[in-house]
Amino acid sequence: MDKLSKNQKDELAVSLAALALYDAEAEVTSSQINTLLEATGNTEVEAFYPIIFANFLTPAKIADLIASPGGAGGGGGGGGGGGGGGGDAEEEEEEKVEEEEMEAPATDMFGGDDGGDY
Repeated sequence: MDKLSKNQKDELAVSLAALALYDAEAEVTSSQINTLLEATGNTEVEAFYPIIFANFLTPAKIADLIASPGGAGGGGGGGGGGGGGGGDAEEEEEEKVEEEEMEAPATDMFGGDDGGDY
């Protein structure tokens, strides 16, 4: 905990308070989060954190975050084995969409075209 910045500690405290409220099936509001923070001695949390977290973390979003793997860390595991056949067309379409998203316009960082005449 000593290696965490104040912002990281504030985010962690508010996250845990929101999870505790969700687990208790209580409404996740900024006032409820503040009440729980005060009860646990986390009185120096920046005032905007409970508001932001309460507005973002609906019960459905909390359930999704709990149930879905991933987040900011690690490389993740490999994909699962292929289910039956018939997914080839879907995979090809996904690859096409990914390729289209990956293509970037040929401009340099100053907005000009990268003609190479240096």
